[in-house]
Amino acid sequence: MAELTFTDLKVKEKIKVLSEIAEKSTIIDSSFYEKFDVKRGLRDVNGAGVVAGLTEICEINSFKIDENGNRIPIEGELFYRGIPIQDIVNGFVKEDRFGFEETAYLLLFGKLPPKDELEEFCDILAGFRKLPLNFVRDIIMKKPSFDMMNMLSRSVLSLYSYDDNPDDISIENILRQGLQLIAQFPLIAIYGYQVYSHYHGDTSLIIHKPRKDLCTAENILHLLRADSKYTQLEAKLLDLCLVLHAEHGGGNNSTFTTHVVSSSGTDTYSSVAASLGSLKGPRHGGANIKVIKMFEDMKNHISHEYNESEIRNYLLSLLNKEVFDKAGLIYGMGHAVYSISDPRAKIFKEYVKHLAIEKGLEKEYELYDKVERIASEVIAEKRKIYKGVSPNVDFYSGFVYNMLGLPQELFTPIFAVARITGWIAHRIEEISNKGKIIRPGYTAVCERQDYVPLNERG
Repeated sequence: MAELTFTDLKVKEKIKVLSEIAEKSTIIDSSFYEKFDVKRGLRDVNGAGVVAGLTEICEINSFKIDENGNRIPIEGELFYRGIPIQDIVNGFVKEDRFGFEETAYLLLFGKLPPKDELEEFCDILAGFRKLPLNFVRDIIMKKPSFDMMNMLSRSVLSLYSYDDNPDDISIENILRQGLQLIAQFPLIAIYGYQVYSHYHGDTSLIIHKPRKDLCTAENILHLLRADSKYTQLEAKLLDLCLVLHAEHGGGNNSTFTTHVVSSSGTDTYSSVAASLGSLKGPRHGGANIKVIKMFEDMKNHISHEYNESEIRNYLLSLLNKEVFDKAGLIYGMGHAVYSISDPRAKIFKEYVKHLAIEKGLEKEYELYDKVERIASEVIAEKRKIYKGVSPNVDFYSGFVYNMLGLPQELFTPIFAVARITGWIAHRIEEISNKGKIIRPGYTAVCERQDYVPLNERG
């Protein structure tokens, strides 16, 4: 019998038919969710997350409870280990230094490091900022991936084979593995992109070695650019991006994945790869790419003067599913938790304008500013919403990455370069507290049926 593959027309047609049967067999009556009081998406009827655990790493506040027990929306608050994110950013900006390494230390160890400890921590990361011998050739270059998140996941799983003690889940070993991954992620992401660009984009392959005297943000720009040149403002704004993306509580999809997978007792590489799979999704880490593409489409529908009435009409068309991807969404607006404001977006906006001026993109910044304001008004007019709508961190991050010359293929991997810090902190927290394996309940609603012998089936 000849071997069949998916490229055979007969097989493709059969799989199409089977997929329709599979889909039909799994559609659940939507009324059952209310009937059985299912918190779909682990959220209540108001959209608030169902409390599934405790954490000391991060706190997010978007409302307060008044004396009558009502939820009152407030300006969004974000705390890393109890410290307001605004205070953390103000601290290193005021002292004119980089903040990601300090933030990583805070998230991992629960306190701000004294100067000597911070320097020692940076030295440890610099020492780990390398890949195993021939890793680039044997893993990254052998089969370039079209998707950089796929390549990151594949590389992380491959690192398991280079580790002499991969399955030890003692905190000491997890920390060692975590620090190595924090240091290695920028290399894997950028080398992966450069190889992809070389083989699929017909560009020159230029690979730089990381420098021990540079911080994470500086090394990213050094590794990515052929001439390794960048301005201090570029490096510091990228550093700010890393700080703001480093952590966002235990309930976001990828970090919750870290808790779920870690609770099974599996190894660090498997846990991180699972979280990368979550972050890859366009509903999570890929959102800023949607924002950029939405703005590109918007420019094709409005004049170069960025007239406010034209912007309003386009946004209305978005909500009416008439333009762009016809999903009925204004990307970058709204958040699962925040209502009045996302503190990360507010911080971003303070600094984005400076880079826009340096790049001669004041007009582009003006467009973002107008869309932010008009979109909130349009959504409030058109949609019945239980909470306010404001720009989230993705609204500006894609704009920043564009100004920095980062290719869109690296937008989500750079998110991962930052968030790996939070994942490792939460993995340590999950393992340290020796909790039960996470296993939520599902109510079965299938109808009973009898087993029918093979020769009697129609």
